[in-house]
Amino acid sequence: MKYRRLTREELQELEKEFVEFLAVNGIDGPMWQKIKEEEPEKTERFIELFSDVIFEGTMRKVKFLEMRSKHHLVCFQCLDSELVAVGMKDPLQREEVDFTNPDFISLSSTSPPSGLEVYTTTRKYENQRETELFDLTQKGAVITDNKLFNSLCLAL
Repeated sequence: MKYRRLTREELQELEKEFVEFLAVNGIDGPMWQKIKEEEPEKTERFIELFSDVIFEGTMRKVKFLEMRSKHHLVCFQCLDSELVAVGMKDPLQREEVDFTNPDFISLSSTSPPSGLEVYTTTRKYENQRETELFDLTQKGAVITDNKLFNSLCLAL
């Protein structure tokens, strides 16, 4: 597998898409039931293949990601050949700083408190773009829009 197997809950949410996926692969309802009963390893392969298709499609559409912890915030613009990161961190790790609080982030991106470091960096993908973006989501990054990224750019 390239990504990970969808959970049972994720598969249930994508039931319609999974049925379409099976149909494209020439498998109707009765045939799927037979495969599930008689060839469990084949069932797993279909689910894994479907999982990869879903994650690949999702990652191709990603334009921005963000990661937050109490003392560090980083937003990524996911270009075709590189990641552009804009971040803000509190090197002193003060108690009043909390990037997990949306109100604090809103205030900080327009008027950063003193002592916060705002930075930017760019790097080329080391592996396939979609795989790297997926790895970031597995480490806690969430898919987002460009608003916070743009606000942080203005704070530079």
